[in-house]
Amino acid sequence: MQRKLIVYNKLVRDKIPNIIKANGKQCNTIIVPREDLLGLLEVKLHEEVSEYLEAKDIEELADIMEVVYGIADTLGYSEEELAKKREEKKKERGGFKEGVFLKTVY
Repeated sequence: MQRKLIVYNKLVRDKIPNIIKANGKQCNTIIVPREDLLGLLEVKLHEEVSEYLEAKDIEELADIMEVVYGIADTLGYSEEELAKKREEKKKERGGFKEGVFLKTVY
């Protein structure tokens, strides 16, 4: 029986190849050179944001966060540094919980 070849050509989470193999399938992967990773993570961010906009669920929000952490790591920042910067900006400028919509400034 011939298996159907599905071409993805995209960045996936680190454990996906093992999950595929555990399901009795085979896959081909490469490890992306570090200099190519940022661009692929940015493409992945667009993909995950699109999926969130369609599904509007916590799973997709978690995927967005994981990609953002990957981008931060690629740029040389830790998750802790990113969280600290987020808190600094929130303390200085606030968050988005109140729903403030700026209409005009004069």
